[in-house]
Amino acid sequence: MQLNARLILGEYSRTLDERYRLSLPPELVDSLFPADEEIGMLAKERAGCLSLWRRDIWQERIATGIELIRQKLAAHRLDAQVGRLQIFGRLLSTRFREVRIGDRGRFVIPEGFREFLQVEPGSDVLVIGAAVCIELWHPEAWRRYVRRRMPQFQQLFEELSA
Repeated sequence: MQLNARLILGEYSRTLDERYRLSLPPELVDSLFPADEEIGMLAKERAGCLSLWRRDIWQERIATGIELIRQKLAAHRLDAQVGRLQIFGRLLSTRFREVRIGDRGRFVIPEGFREFLQVEPGSDVLVIGAAVCIELWHPEAWRRYVRRRMPQFQQLFEELSA
């Protein structure tokens, strides 16, 4: 998988409008999408968090894993795991969706995704540069995440930069 060499960084507060549209900061849009790209992939990540990916990167990322599962199915290596396959299928069916990024970096958060993010019109959404994608966070979920993860930052930084 070929990730963007440019890190996508920043933290911004935005408000969801009455039609569930969100305007992304131009600097994040410019970092993630080539000038001619207007379709992204929105994915459910964790409660209160969605991620927005370049379509080509997301498709390559997900296609590799799905192909391995198909090969295991064809070889009957998953015959005893029907229940787990059903769980996988349900979650995969609702996990991601294409979204059109319009002028000014604005897009609509689809139904099902906004419920997962737990937002209503007029809600604040935190837009976070997550190095390889853009994340959308419910503010309280973001605060909990940062409190839990920030103490590990220095070690993570040293491991990744070694």
